[in-house]
Amino acid sequence: MIVWLASYPKSGNTLVRALLSSYFFSNDGIFNFEIIKNIKQFPHIGLFENLGIDIKNEKEVIKNYVNAQASINKKDSIQFCKTHSYLFNIDNNPFTDLNNSLGAIYIVRDPRNVVTSYAHHNSISINESAERMINSINYGGNLESDNISDRTKVYMGSWSSNFNSWKSFKSPGKYLLVKYEDLVNDKEKTFYQILNFIHKLKKINLSIDKKKINNVINSTSFEKLKDLEKKEGFIESKVNIKTGKKIPFFNLGSKNNWKNILEDEIRKKIEDSFKKEMIELGYL
Repeated sequence: MIVWLASYPKSGNTLVRALLSSYFFSNDGIFNFEIIKNIKQFPHIGLFENLGIDIKNEKEVIKNYVNAQASINKKDSIQFCKTHSYLFNIDNNPFTDLNNSLGAIYIVRDPRNVVTSYAHHNSISINESAERMINSINYGGNLESDNISDRTKVYMGSWSSNFNSWKSFKSPGKYLLVKYEDLVNDKEKTFYQILNFIHKLKKINLSIDKKKINNVINSTSFEKLKDLEKKEGFIESKVNIKTGKKIPFFNLGSKNNWKNILEDEIRKKIEDSFKKEMIELGYL
């Protein structure tokens, strides 16, 4: 069964995946970029290709989302899947269902900080980044691209629709909200909450390996992740189309503070657009 790690881009999904992969897919809890590959992205165009689905027909791809997830769940173990998709229903075709989903962890970040991080990641202006966040969009779908992630179309929605859609997992008690700010300010406490949630979903008692937890926490500090990217590169970083150079994935971290970066006009645009959600989350 799948546990979804859902978020709008640049909201802390990679940090959560680093924590979980270090804990569940290593012996000592020390992170490296290889073990994060154990947490797959969904949707992923290669998965649909393997099922013999015509990937040029987007309607057929959407119709087979649940079938593709059923193929993932043939493995007799918990499956973590990262997604930036909103929890849609397109032409009566759902993104997922409870037969394939054990639960959902939704990672959220102050949109005033997302906007600058997203702009850097995609080498676009902050104003364009804000427009994308406010308007429901999809990205990817370039089947000619050599980059497999660029070949996969993701229906991301707006920042608010992405956040609100995943709340549907609340009613069956299968939803955990994780704020990026809590991950930064108290990573260990927040990680324990994540582990408790996962073990509750699996209906087993949580038994903690304290030494392993310490290794997980220490090896996933922003500074160590940034240094690791400098040494080895990170497959999820993009290329600046103007310079042809890799854009650092781990850029500013907690130093990305909207109070010091964001122009008032864009700040106000974001706050006006997402006022309801930001008040709910304590960002306003």
